[in-house]
Amino acid sequence: MSFSLWCSSSLETKSPYPEGFRNNRTKAPLPKASVKPVRKDEFHKCSFDAQRAIVASPSYLASEELQEASMSKKKGREMNTNRRSEYVRTLLIDNYDSYTFNIYQELSVINKVPPVVVRNDEWTWEEAYYYLYEERAFDNIVISPGPGSPMCAADIGLCLHLLLECRDIPILGVCLGHQALGYVHGAQIVHATQPVHGRLSEIEHDGSRLFDNIPSGRNSGFKVVRYHSLVVDEDTLPKELVPTAWTCSDGSSLRCFEENCVQSEKVLMGVRHVSRPHYGLQFHPESVATNYGRQMFMNFRDLTDDYWQGWGASSSNRKLNACMQVPQTVHPLRSLIRSSFVNKGNCVSHSSISNLYDVSRRNMRVQHLKLRWKKLDSLANKVGGARNIFSKLFGKCNADETFWLDSSSIEKGRARFSFMGKKGGSLWKQLTFKLSDQRNGGQLSIANAEGNVTSMYLENGFLDFLDKELESIHCDGEDYQGLPFDFCGGYIGYIGYNLKVECGSASNGHKSSAPDACLFFVDNFVAIDHNNGDVYILSLCDKSSTEQSWIDDVQLKLLNLESSATKISKERHTGSPVFSPLEAGFISEKSRDQYIQDVEKCLRYIKDGESYELCLTTQMRKNIDEINPLNLYLRLREENPAPYAAWLNFPKENLCICCSSPERFLQLDRDGILEAKPIKGTISRGSTPERDEQLKLQLQYSEKDQAENLMIVDLLRNDLGQVCDAGSVHVPNLMDVESYATVHTMVSTIRGKKREDVSPVNCVRSAFPGGSMTGAPKLRSMEILDSLESCSRGIYSGSIGYFSINRTFDLNIVIRTVVIHNGEASIGAGGAIVALSKPEDEYEEMILKTRASTRTIVECQTDSVSSEIAMHETPK
Repeated sequence: MSFSLWCSSSLETKSPYPEGFRNNRTKAPLPKASVKPVRKDEFHKCSFDAQRAIVASPSYLASEELQEASMSKKKGREMNTNRRSEYVRTLLIDNYDSYTFNIYQELSVINKVPPVVVRNDEWTWEEAYYYLYEERAFDNIVISPGPGSPMCAADIGLCLHLLLECRDIPILGVCLGHQALGYVHGAQIVHATQPVHGRLSEIEHDGSRLFDNIPSGRNSGFKVVRYHSLVVDEDTLPKELVPTAWTCSDGSSLRCFEENCVQSEKVLMGVRHVSRPHYGLQFHPESVATNYGRQMFMNFRDLTDDYWQGWGASSSNRKLNACMQVPQTVHPLRSLIRSSFVNKGNCVSHSSISNLYDVSRRNMRVQHLKLRWKKLDSLANKVGGARNIFSKLFGKCNADETFWLDSSSIEKGRARFSFMGKKGGSLWKQLTFKLSDQRNGGQLSIANAEGNVTSMYLENGFLDFLDKELESIHCDGEDYQGLPFDFCGGYIGYIGYNLKVECGSASNGHKSSAPDACLFFVDNFVAIDHNNGDVYILSLCDKSSTEQSWIDDVQLKLLNLESSATKISKERHTGSPVFSPLEAGFISEKSRDQYIQDVEKCLRYIKDGESYELCLTTQMRKNIDEINPLNLYLRLREENPAPYAAWLNFPKENLCICCSSPERFLQLDRDGILEAKPIKGTISRGSTPERDEQLKLQLQYSEKDQAENLMIVDLLRNDLGQVCDAGSVHVPNLMDVESYATVHTMVSTIRGKKREDVSPVNCVRSAFPGGSMTGAPKLRSMEILDSLESCSRGIYSGSIGYFSINRTFDLNIVIRTVVIHNGEASIGAGGAIVALSKPEDEYEEMILKTRASTRTIVECQTDSVSSEIAMHETPK
């Protein structure tokens, strides 16, 4: 096998990380009993032997006294433990990965009780020893995948120590965990011949217990998903480890996702220890596209049962303590070791996500509201549609303080309802939030309907405030029974990309010039059902109020619009020439050469195992003082209709948002079903029907686009897995191709049933920013992207939508969007960089995604100039 060494000369001579990368890492230094703390950039400069010396040195291992105590306790455990029981209790070590909770979901179902998730730097070895050997709280350990290398202390944390010391506890290592098992026993970790991320391979195995009831070999149906750039070098395996699985190889390259998979050479995919119950898998059994993944986890459960059965003690005499004994309940262990799970500097711990919903209502003032509404059958069809209704009701005075969640593309059931309105009743208010220069908290201003503004500093951040706000509002369910949609009043607006610091990200590399969140509290609004043209007029008020004048007033205006029988025809614009944004006068944050260089840097990170996929972006800017923003949006929705389009106007911030997004970030409906619809994979439409179909098929069977999409699907499964019932997360649609006015896109759908103990806002917190805009693993990828991108994404890559008072929400991903702030238009665009990416192609894809928006701006500028000329030429 022709592997290049992980510690190649190029890595030894120069750190691959740009200046500033990792400066804001929040991982705490590892305890002395675990791994000698060495900075990662220093680690890469060490020789291979020096790196091994760091983790093999006596300071890495437990003290001699602790080892003796450990052995004493282990003997007692061996004599007193029979682990054959109805439930298997797993300690799941999270290596800061974005797929850990896919494993969590599988184990919750198979073990009949959820595992306890601990990040690799949250416990010292002494703490782990206490729960493993004194409390005997766990039956086995699973070590998750993760970014980086097992040779780096910051990447692997406690895991190497567990593999060395817990010789009598079953352990399964996945991907990085597998590499750690090889490395800790002396095998070398090297670069694979090529990085393989989000791609499938057929597997042959040795028939050992971990592969019971699983076929083996080419055409057997045993296909697995791989996410790795590094491998355990089989030629360096010590005698303690034996290989158990490999990729099949016949030199072919089969590229159809549905029918087969990529094969290149025989690569080690599994190992086991000859005397310890320790196992490793290089591939990802938890991936949605891996066959027999659940069977492997079931086999590990059976191995665990059989291992503890071998000690011969009666399970009825076994002490069940410290952990859960009844499934679907909160673990007693979690409260016992709560201090180990606390957030680090406002970073949300995976294991504590459920605790974020513990809002006590006893001391909370609850506002009781009443929803009134009226339905006008098929009215939208009679008055020319949503555009005419918005223009009539809300389009005057520059459409100040208005909103429009606009399902302007409803084909194939992609979307059905639109919601629109403006500054209205007594409950209306605007929230404007700006993060502080420090990592924690920010400044919130609240403007009410009378124009009064109050300000406050939110130490716990905006999402915490929003969560409590929504919890403090109550509306009787009978008020909105009969409505075919979920929104019945609440907050409409956006949350910007930089709010990632409230969702686990270590920091923001750049400060946004626009507010980091802006939302209206909406009490009066109009809803349109595009399936049948029904129009709903809705008003939210204090429960004691009998006021209904707003509903009556809007009804009268709409009926007058109908009686005029003037359906305004859509304007037809002659399309402007197709040109690049730069040719249209836009200034790019990155030149073509700079963008290509950044793609190449991304590829190096991917090669070194730092990420599986990096969603690199940039911004285009142009001054457009002369353009009317509403006219720009109306033209954009006509030329590039989208199911999750939106118009938002915040005049106090000199901010308008014209969004034609085709992508849903996350929705929670009234039945408690969460849905994400990530887009990954884009290609332009063809000039003829034949060429269009050809391009559509090209996207459908593109190995690169399939890999991009699959990685994000698995990431979203992980994000939903943190807040959904065990076993409920599923993928009803994988890699469908949807067609829009200018592009074809590859879209998948992920759904799950929200746990009752998780609030709507914390569902968003678990998944924000959308994985399709970050890459995977999410946290490490965002660190890298902050170091590469030269400006804040701002509103771009964030989300627009609603949080309803009935505990539902629907949010998009802010893409294909023009943000107009202080007279300047900005358009963000980018693409997912994977191992198969070609830098020049990535630049062209980024430009493609800006063309619809830039063309619309140029057309509006041309019309504005023409109107001004005509006005001056008109005889007085």
